[in-house]
Formats: sequence, C-alpha cells, structure tokens
Amino acid sequence: MTTRRAFVSATGAGLAALGLPALHLSSASAYDLIIRGAAVYGTGGAGGGMELDVGVKAGRIAAISRRIASKGADEIEAKGLALAPGFIDIHSHADGGLAADAAAESVIRQGVTTVVVGQDGGSRVPASDGTTSFRKYFERVEAMPSAVNVATMVGLGQVRRIVVGEDNRPATPQELRKMTALVEKALISGACGASTGLEYSPGAFANQAELIALCEPLRARRLPYATHMRNEDDTLLEAIDESLAIARGARCPLQISHLKTAGARNWGKIDAVFARIAAAAKAGMDVSFDRYPYIAWSTGLTNMFPVWALDGGDEPFLKRLDDPATAARVRTEAEDKAALDGGWHNVQLSSVRAEADSDAVGQRLDDWARTRNLQPYEAAVVLLKNSRTNVSTVVFGMSEANLERFLAHPRCMICSDGGAFAVSGPARSGRPHPRGLGTFPRVLGRYVRERKVLTLAEAVDKMSGMPARRLRLAGRGRVAVGGWADLVLFDPATVADRAMFEDPFQYPAGIPTVVVNGRIALRDGERVGKGSGKALRG
Repeated sequence: MTTRRAFVSATGAGLAALGLPALHLSSASAYDLIIRGAAVYGTGGAGGGMELDVGVKAGRIAAISRRIASKGADEIEAKGLALAPGFIDIHSHADGGLAADAAAESVIRQGVTTVVVGQDGGSRVPASDGTTSFRKYFERVEAMPSAVNVATMVGLGQVRRIVVGEDNRPATPQELRKMTALVEKALISGACGASTGLEYSPGAFANQAELIALCEPLRARRLPYATHMRNEDDTLLEAIDESLAIARGARCPLQISHLKTAGARNWGKIDAVFARIAAAAKAGMDVSFDRYPYIAWSTGLTNMFPVWALDGGDEPFLKRLDDPATAARVRTEAEDKAALDGGWHNVQLSSVRAEADSDAVGQRLDDWARTRNLQPYEAAVVLLKNSRTNVSTVVFGMSEANLERFLAHPRCMICSDGGAFAVSGPARSGRPHPRGLGTFPRVLGRYVRERKVLTLAEAVDKMSGMPARRLRLAGRGRVAVGGWADLVLFDPATVADRAMFEDPFQYPAGIPTVVVNGRIALRDGERVGKGSGKALRG
C-alpha cells in the first residue's frame, strides 16, 4: 500500500517508459510555478509514485523531470506528498452553489478542479424562458470568475420541460423534432453529453423511443448518455436493460449515474448488475458508471411518492394528496417506498423552504413527526405542502459491502453527486449530504489507505483520467507536458474526509494545495488568488 514516502528511483529510461520527457519545453523561460519532489500519479503510466519535479508556465504543464534546474517564480517543496491531476467530478450539482459563491470552497478543498454539471436531466440551460443559451452560460461561468472548471451536459428533462411541459404523455412528432434540435444546438455550443433523471418529472414521462431519438446526436461526437435510471431498487435490472437499449439504439456511449442497489431486498442483485454490464461490454458497447463513497443518497422528498402523481407539476401533485380519488393510492405507494428503504426513520430531512418547519432540518422524518403528533406519512405531506414540494432528504438504504465492490469495479469512476458548499456565508444552508464536502478525500483515506479497496493509482485514475477520457476533455486528467496545469497535492498518510451526516460543514484534511489552470487556488490549506476556472466546451 502506498505511503507518504511511496516513490521509486527514476532513471532516464524510466521516465521514457512512462512517456515523461526529461527535457523542458522551453529551457530559456522561467517557470511560473515549480512543484518539487512529489510522488506523481496520473502520468499515464501503470502505477505512478515516481518522485519528480513539475514545472508550470502560462497555465500549462511545461516540464516534468527528476530535477528541474531552472528556478520558478514560485516554488512548492512537496517531498512526502502525492501530486495528481486535479480531480474531475463527473456527476456534480455544484452549479447551484456556484451561483451563490463562485469560490466553490468545498469543491476546491477536496482537490476537485473540474465539475461536470447538468445532471439527472436537469441542466440550467437552455433556460425555460429562452433567455439563456449554452454560449451565454459558459460566458457567465468565466465572468464570475469560477474557482473551478465547469463542463455541462444538456438535460433531456429540461428539454422536455421546455417543449412538452410537465404532462405525462408522449411527445408528438413535431415536439420530438424541436427537442432533437435543442439537443443538437446544445452539443454544437459545447455540451459534453446528455443526461436524464428518469425517476423525476418530467423526464420520467419520456418513453424509450423518445430517448433514443434525443441521444442520436451524441453518436458522431462519441459523447455519453448519462442516466439516473428509471429505477434503482425493485426494478433495477429492468432499468439497466432499458439504459443499455437506449444507448444501443442511439449507438452512443452509456454512463450509468451513481449506480446503486437500493433497499436491502435488492442488495443481492449486484452480481446480475455486473453481469449485464460485462455482457454489454463484450458485445462492443461503451458502458461505464460512477458512484459516490457513501451508503445514503440524497434527493427530494417527492421521490418517496409515485411518479404518476407528479403528472402536470407541483400543484396537481399537491391536490392529489387530498383528492379522495387518488389520496389513498398515493399514501399506499409512498408507505411501500419508505418500507423498501428501511422505514421513515431512514429518511433524514436536509432542507425545507418553509421557515415554520426549519426545526425539521437534520432530523429523521419519524422523529420530527412525533414533535408534531403526526404519523410519518402525514408529516411528509405537511412538509411538502408548506414548502410547495421544495424539501430535500438524505436516505439511508445501501450496503457498505456493495459500495466497495462498485468502487473497485474497473468501469467505475468517482463522483460526488453533490453541490458546492462553504462552512460560512451564502453557500452554507440546510444539512446537506456530506458527499458535497468529503467525497474525494474519503475515497483516498477510507477506501485506499484504510480499507485497501483500491490502490492509490487506481483511485487517482478513477477521479481524473477516466472522466477526462470519457468526456473528451482535451488536456485534462493527466500530469503531462502540454496539458493544463490542474493539480492537487495531498498527503496519502493523512488525507481524510471530516464531513459527517450529523455535521456536514467540515472541510477535509490532508489536501494542502490545489492548482487550477496554472494558478494556485489553495496553498497550505488557505484559499489564495482569484478564480481561474474555465468553461470547458465539448
């Protein structure tokens, strides 16, 4: 297992074998930054851990060598630390947090330098009112300026919302043509793939034929269809079959978002899940998935309710909760969903809109229900009505053993599925899932160093190289001459997450320095400089 002193003696032949030139791109120029003596991972070699100097100039990696003789305008002594490509969060919801605080504190402090947003079918562009295009969105990211690089998918749920609305019905041929044109325009403008959230409205109302048609523009660009599948519990295997059928029909890569086996009675399906992925890959499909290192997920409280009840949007849904024609059926199906997840006690409330219910935040739903002398289902309805459905939850319903198997799988990448937060200021709100503050150090600390589920080199690739290759992010995801200088320094012996479900607003340990596009964003654990993130266009 790699330790903080894990490196091997380099020779010129060894550097050549790893594809690392020992010569500088420009011997006449000084370097803006030199990081000296770190054990470098993510060079494209089989293992990594070679002790090297890395020189940065004009935002890019200009030299990698056993010893750079020149002096840098700035230098960091990194002996005993590991240096990796900046982590790429392939499934992120940081776009919401960036709007409130472009510093992206919780993102940068995890070593993440690129977030991939527009997930679960819910991209922020194109805007429903037509005022914001992908081009304008990218311009806004760079004008913030964002602390991190931002790439975005086009959300097929958002596309359906714009053209079809919130109704549970098939798209007409004319509507399908309009939606396809929006997807094409998004990809031309720089979207890095297309996403769906098939457990959420209105994406849940799209049939397989519609999704194949909307994914066909991905084919020529070899960009992925990323899907929060239609189901992740009792009909998980059927949902995987549908996802494969959509990608097969569109002839595009498939990325299964935050793959899980939800509910104890479904934990045993993991072997069948892996068998389906293996069979598809053997047949020539380009299929992979991502996962966060926790056994609880986070979603809206409406996810505990049947999707048919969401037909038409929030107001019709709220009326169905009381309508004698539908109320009993809605309650039965919601109670069944809660039972599947282990009961209402496994549902922790993470945010509400209604100030009157603010005492619910951080509590388990059944515990809060008792404070109001209500049954848990009744309490859920009260919360949804008071906050006009704007209630978020954390739900505990997954297996630790399965989690480790997902993380170790060769086709798995690491994602947070979380937002951007800060321990103070506008980006601190509610009681969010700790994945938004701890995902990447948790993998390095708990699952590499302690549990030995992954090697350090494997983890780094899952957090940088694999996502960059998946999304065709040129010059990202590797420590390589000519590539963008997105870099993270961490201590393999101490790196760890500190965010907890009970107290998520804690930054990780063991990540002293982060560089984004050649500029230091975090140094010795302190934030420095202005945002240097870029909008990454496909």
